[in-house]
Amino acid sequence: MPAAARPSPYDRLAALGIALPPAAPPIANFVTHVREGGLLYLSGQGPREADGRMHTGKVGTEVETRDAYAHARLTGINLLAVMHEALGDLGRVRRVVKLLGMVNASPDFADHPAVINGCSDLLIDVFGERGRHARSAVGFGSLPGRITVEIEAIVAVD
Repeated sequence: MPAAARPSPYDRLAALGIALPPAAPPIANFVTHVREGGLLYLSGQGPREADGRMHTGKVGTEVETRDAYAHARLTGINLLAVMHEALGDLGRVRRVVKLLGMVNASPDFADHPAVINGCSDLLIDVFGERGRHARSAVGFGSLPGRITVEIEAIVAVD
């Protein structure tokens, strides 16, 4: 489909009922993104609600996989907010290249990919094939503030 006939990322977000929140400021001594050439590197984002509340807990004991999937989807929305702030237009995203998805998981939890699919599915819904990416989904013993998930991204941009 020619680019002009393709629905914009904003049209797709609207169809999904998603309004992008303002990008959250960094919580420590770093920036939310760095652009180097044609690549945009996004710092890790977490499952922050529009009101600032963060989803916390250990996936596999305190948090169910389906809830953590929703948290990863919310984290994807927060990544999109940073992309929008950095680029001014999500239409400039040429391709989502890579995600690193981190899950605050109990030691015996084994379904990390199913959790991070919440973000991956969203990016494909918003960007179509340009949202299909390489990915790692791994478990950690803890994440900052006990958040359930943290996801960072590398995006090719025009």
